[in-house]
Amino acid sequence: MSDLVNKLVCENLKALKPYESARRIFAGGDSDSEIWLNANESPFANDYDVEPAHFNRYPDCQPPSVILPYAEYAGVEKDQIVVTRGADEGIELLIRTFCTPGKDSILICPPTYGMYAISAETCNVGVSKAVLNEDFSLDIDTIKTFKNKVNLVFICSPNNPTGTSVDKAQLTEVLEHFADSALVVVDEAYIEFDAANTWTKELAQYPNLVVLRTLSKAFALAGIRCGFTLANQDVIQSIMKVIAPYPMPEPVAQIAAQALSPKGLALMAEQVDYLHGQKEHLKQQLTMFPEVTLVGDDKANFILFRHPLKQAIMDFLVANSVLIRDQSKQINLDNCLRITLGNQQQNEKLLSLLTDFFAQQEPLA
Repeated sequence: MSDLVNKLVCENLKALKPYESARRIFAGGDSDSEIWLNANESPFANDYDVEPAHFNRYPDCQPPSVILPYAEYAGVEKDQIVVTRGADEGIELLIRTFCTPGKDSILICPPTYGMYAISAETCNVGVSKAVLNEDFSLDIDTIKTFKNKVNLVFICSPNNPTGTSVDKAQLTEVLEHFADSALVVVDEAYIEFDAANTWTKELAQYPNLVVLRTLSKAFALAGIRCGFTLANQDVIQSIMKVIAPYPMPEPVAQIAAQALSPKGLALMAEQVDYLHGQKEHLKQQLTMFPEVTLVGDDKANFILFRHPLKQAIMDFLVANSVLIRDQSKQINLDNCLRITLGNQQQNEKLLSLLTDFFAQQEPLA
């Protein structure tokens, strides 16, 4: 770092380690030859039409063509939605809106999605932790000790990377406990894989509830960066004070609107069903390998497993152009790897390589 940059860069950023996204870890790969099962993306690439007639104009800040169908899909009012550049922007907007830098803090429940902490740290906002129980349920007693100490409580359900959904009674207890002191943010990025457990219908009952959604997972649109923050109107109006003037590019709005049409929703549901079937098959096959232990639950589009030869498995797969995600650095996830569900061909390639790997280990036993 140059002397000038070191002099000028914010103090809270000097020691910050950026989030290691799948594309940062394996940047520049040849996507045609490699099988990407490391970023919880959909294996499907659906067709969309884009009309360039308005590309010379700034887009709507909150395009009705996206807001209205998503409100209907999620079962909320149109004034309870902000559309953002992925759910990641929603996380950052909540922190920027409701936390004062150098003063306030958020609460996270690891092991969980890493961007809650990264976004807070980049804004010079403190990060407190209430580690999940051994079964990955919320540690309610510890969470409660942070009343009046944090402004936002982030809870991922289904949780990444454990695939577990938060028990309704536990989440209700958290919402009620922080009713007069903090917003409780339920990240539902994977909710289409566990639709019965959504909290969008509870917004009217809990004024401090915020729900994050995305088109990146079940809708197979990670590349367009389209997310949603759902909350009561006063929360939404506050967020709108800090959002960028044009957060939704016109091509993104057009694609999102098509994905949220009746045809698009039917296609999403069909592909989610397909991935559920692949998940059951992959789980069954994984448990047949020696010393493989499935970890957490399967309420999302990935499978988490533990093996004492974690690094050797990872290295073997990468050498054979199959990329999965190492989660062993997270709390209580020693020797854990996460596999994103691919299509049948991709999953069979993974299983074939694992079969080869374990066959090579047998003479060493």
